Amino acid sequence: MPTASPARRPSAPPAALPAEAFRAAVDQADLAISITDPQANILFANDAFMRITGYAPAEIIGRNESVLSNHTTPQALYQSMWTALSAQRPWSGRLLNRRKDGALYLADLTITPLLDARGVTTHYLGMHRDVTELHRLERVIRNQKKLIESVVDAAPAAFALLDQSGRVILDNLEYKKLVSDLGCREPAHHLLDALHPDWRRLLAEAPAQCAFPHRETRIERPAGRARWLSATVSVVDMQSDCADSYFCAGGQPGLLLTVSDVTDLRSEQERARTEARKAVLAEEERTAAIREGLSAALFRLGQPMNMMSSAVAVLQRRDPVSARVLDDALRAAGEHLESLRLVIPQSPQALPVGVNLNEILRDVLEISTPRLLAAGIVVDWRPAPTLPALPGRPVQLSMLFKALIDNAIEAMNVKGWRQRELLVQSSAGRERIAVCIADSGPGIPEEWRSKAFEPFFTMKNGGQHIGTGLSRAQQVVSDHGGIIDLEHSPSGGCAVVVEFRVDGDPI
Repeated sequence: MPTASPARRPSAPPAALPAEAFRAAVDQADLAISITDPQANILFANDAFMRITGYAPAEIIGRNESVLSNHTTPQALYQSMWTALSAQRPWSGRLLNRRKDGALYLADLTITPLLDARGVTTHYLGMHRDVTELHRLERVIRNQKKLIESVVDAAPAAFALLDQSGRVILDNLEYKKLVSDLGCREPAHHLLDALHPDWRRLLAEAPAQCAFPHRETRIERPAGRARWLSATVSVVDMQSDCADSYFCAGGQPGLLLTVSDVTDLRSEQERARTEARKAVLAEEERTAAIREGLSAALFRLGQPMNMMSSAVAVLQRRDPVSARVLDDALRAAGEHLESLRLVIPQSPQALPVGVNLNEILRDVLEISTPRLLAAGIVVDWRPAPTLPALPGRPVQLSMLFKALIDNAIEAMNVKGWRQRELLVQSSAGRERIAVCIADSGPGIPEEWRSKAFEPFFTMKNGGQHIGTGLSRAQQVVSDHGGIIDLEHSPSGGCAVVVEFRVDGDPI
């Protein structure tokens, strides 16, 4: 038979706190405490009250609380106080008080109505502390904050402070201008993605590796000129404002992004570069014309010589002597053709450098502007805001895109052709850069599309015109490890799509 557990003895009620303990706690509290009657006449004041106000007990007991007023507190504040107290609600606020010696101090005051058993207000309990020094420090901090904000907002550079999650928690006016100028929600993220793609992971794992000095990037804007921005990132140690971090000595890393606009300087350099590139392209086009003319001549001469070689083989059986004479003539002609082939100027093979295709395309469009205007062609320029550098040869790439744009102009510059629109678009993925040049011309018939990249083929004169056509463009693309393809343009014409790998490896 189970035994019952012994019953617990009821705990003894706690001993009542003596009234003297209450009185001692109030007297010795570091908070100024006073009790008044309903007319605010002081009936009791503790030691802290005497220390703060400077009055002795005999000087203050029986006097009205208004003796402490400096009479500069707004009347509306007193009205709100008495409205709350009359409704038997506690009131808190700050008043400007005067000590016995005339010194002013700011009092952080709380007044609570004391009610009897019938619910009638019999007394008021007032508790206040001197917050003059706290108020001064608050004003100093506020003034410093305004001063810093004024200096930062007046600075010609854009500033953005990012917390450890990458959120922008502080910026200035110049940074806000970037939001509208660049047309993106968070320019800081846009710039960091372009200049330091791995910054998000590093900010969480190794913040010190996020810092870098003076890196520049070019931001394309379809509706305006490109902007060059120079960015510097430094790591700052920020303290958390959460309560649970109060006893933590360590802070949280953040990023300070400083952005300077160097567009004017780079624009001057670009103008000089564009003029130099225009001269180089003009010289290269003259050389290419000579190269194409000589290649076409060799091609034309090669056709009858091939036929004559076949005739020699037939003549060899009937008239060996005549066949030998003709063969000697063909051999001499072949030597002359080979000599002519050796004098064809070769395309210069420059060393690959980091190339921004947006710069190449913009320069080519600027060089082609006179022809575009003369043909009445409207250009729709849609560049990717930023592109990674591509290992390439600037002159060859410029020749490539100029040839494609020239072909598009020629395709649309037909008498009576009304729709004349040219789309030039660049885009970037994780590993590839693509450029699309689409015209609104008549397009290329499906049966000719497979022949378009053959040497000496164009659509002129029914596809029989002697010329290098798109074969040169294909060669440049191939030299850069890319691919080129023809597609239908959304506007009904032809679209040429060129793709390159960012690392320069063949696709």
